Amino acid sequence: MVMNNRRDFLKAAGMLGAAAAAMPASIERALAIPARRATGTIKDVKHIVILMQENRSFDHYFGTMKGVRGFGDRHTVPLPGGRDVWAQSNGARILPPFWLDTETTNAMKVPGTPHSYSDAQAAWNQGSFGLWPKYKTDYSMGYYKREDIPFQFALAEAFTICDAYHCSITTGTDPNRIVFWSGSNFDPAEQAAGRNCRDDKSEPNNLRCWVKGALPEPGYTYAGNALEWQTIPEVLEAAGVDWRIYQDPNDNWTGAMHGGLAFKGFRQCKPGDALYERGMRHWSLEQLEQDVKAGTLPAVSWILPPKEWSEHPSASTPVEGAEFTARVLDALTANPDVWASTVFFQTFDENDGLFDHLPPSAPPSFNPDGTMAGKATFDLTGEYFDDHEDKYTSRDDNATGTTRPWGLGPRVPMYVVSPWSKGGWVNSETFDHTAVGRFIEKRFDVTVPAISPWHRKMCGDLTSCFDFSMDGDRSFPPLPDAKGSTAALAEHLKRPKLLPPRAAEQRFQEPGLRRARPLGYAPHVDARIEGRTAMLTFINDGTVGTTFHVYDRLDLQRLPRRYAIEAGKQLGDSWAIDPDRGLDLYVLGPNGFMRAFRAAAGQRLPLLTARYGKDRKSLDLTVENAGDAPLDLTLGEDVYSINATRPLKPAPRAQLRSTWKTGQSHGWYDFALLGDGIEIRLAGKLEDGKPGFSDPLMTA
Repeated sequence: MVMNNRRDFLKAAGMLGAAAAAMPASIERALAIPARRATGTIKDVKHIVILMQENRSFDHYFGTMKGVRGFGDRHTVPLPGGRDVWAQSNGARILPPFWLDTETTNAMKVPGTPHSYSDAQAAWNQGSFGLWPKYKTDYSMGYYKREDIPFQFALAEAFTICDAYHCSITTGTDPNRIVFWSGSNFDPAEQAAGRNCRDDKSEPNNLRCWVKGALPEPGYTYAGNALEWQTIPEVLEAAGVDWRIYQDPNDNWTGAMHGGLAFKGFRQCKPGDALYERGMRHWSLEQLEQDVKAGTLPAVSWILPPKEWSEHPSASTPVEGAEFTARVLDALTANPDVWASTVFFQTFDENDGLFDHLPPSAPPSFNPDGTMAGKATFDLTGEYFDDHEDKYTSRDDNATGTTRPWGLGPRVPMYVVSPWSKGGWVNSETFDHTAVGRFIEKRFDVTVPAISPWHRKMCGDLTSCFDFSMDGDRSFPPLPDAKGSTAALAEHLKRPKLLPPRAAEQRFQEPGLRRARPLGYAPHVDARIEGRTAMLTFINDGTVGTTFHVYDRLDLQRLPRRYAIEAGKQLGDSWAIDPDRGLDLYVLGPNGFMRAFRAAAGQRLPLLTARYGKDRKSLDLTVENAGDAPLDLTLGEDVYSINATRPLKPAPRAQLRSTWKTGQSHGWYDFALLGDGIEIRLAGKLEDGKPGFSDPLMTA
């Protein structure tokens, strides 16, 4: 059979959607079965099922999807020369994101890209970005659209997609899977003793999960010394919580899919031991389906993919990953009574080398002179990797020294699939791989001791993705069938090889709203000038931790500063004002939060205080003139075209109050206070504790 276009390919793969192919019966059941609600709380969850796939970034899969923080993001990392984060350089030319056209090329099987500690650190550049394709190759900037990966888009449209879920470590597979299976990539005992880990007690690059041999005979042979802290399966076993790892232990990419293999507990377990019987035996997808049908599905289950079905670039493809995910969902929905009390999490261990534009939350980096670029409201000891022999860092990466934050790393997709997360939602709370462990903690009243204080304070636990009330949503888009990927892919790969473009392509993101889960964020930043010093105060009036990233746009060669602020706390810091150029500070926070403070040389910023109004439908603004001369200011430039432009003329040593309405823009705001040589710009979302909508202007 000759396939001439994308439509032929998708037909052959059975992936066209409702208009061309019937929705699988199992998916209809998944969408139609209402949640079994007894308490209206997380305790109604009886089963947690977890699938971690391989090496895709969020922008690579979903940068074009409507209603998520994708290619339409207006407030992004600034780069030198007036560029923004989209204008990445490969060292020879600027290369923005480009479309992986699966209609005319073989782009479904995009080549893998570098993804070790050294190149990941260099591409991130301690938050400065700029040279992603230089360290990750040109292919790192490629992305898919809806028509290329319809199953993945449909799964996100039917349930909940997280657009601020990050891998935990700025490196590759093993380090992130070790976090996923234990809660940490570095020994918590070292952190408790006030030490940053070296490579004997942590995993900077792939090593410990790559095994030789076979089970049961002759057994696995392991690389590297065993890590000794407790894994999540061991926590569950000690608490009497039933668990299992569904896998073929001899077809799990030589152990790489199994983060537990880095640990002493799994390495030393024998046949008959609980860890061996539940976590080392062959438990197939067919057995998973039998357990669902019999009502014997464990409370917590992990599923390990074979290499060919893992979605890893070069080794696998999105269509093969879609078929594997569909098989898992077929099994989980085989018994409606079981599915009615099940949560299925699917995420990816890391981003490969694939680009993502959002600056990840992380502890502050160290400047080259050893000073800390930022602060926190709590102790950060142990949150850094001590590369004391200087053997893991790229030779041309001098952004900082050999002591570096472990993460977070770039965003990866996370689908939250359950009867309590239906309906095409987006959740924009900052999560990472510790979130699944913390969700397990919440549900089963256990403690995963390895999860670090920074992760607990600055990352969420996924509970905000759910509505456990009695009002479940039952209106969903259809999910395409995904069978037949192998044969269709063989035909697809006969097409011409995809080559990255030499000319820049225009970015694209679908217009439209997406329902958004309520979040606990309430960040504020106040700025004032005292002599030749600018003072910023970072305030967290919310219920979850907030990371602020501060870029000095007059000196982008310096590292951005990061500030980790616990819920209900605040702290301040200062910047020297350039006597010739003045001040230009740019602050980024969660879910589109932005503050910009610019003052020409010799100008004095008014003190602008912006706080949530009592009705949570407006910002209450106070403008204070601390100087001795009148100010002639304008409040306006409303990007949403709702609030009228108005003059503000505070007298010397006086205040003026005003209100900025956000109700008609679903809580979103983007405006400026302007004066002669002065600009203060504010953007973000005002959370009111209720479900809402994504940014109406998130489109490109």
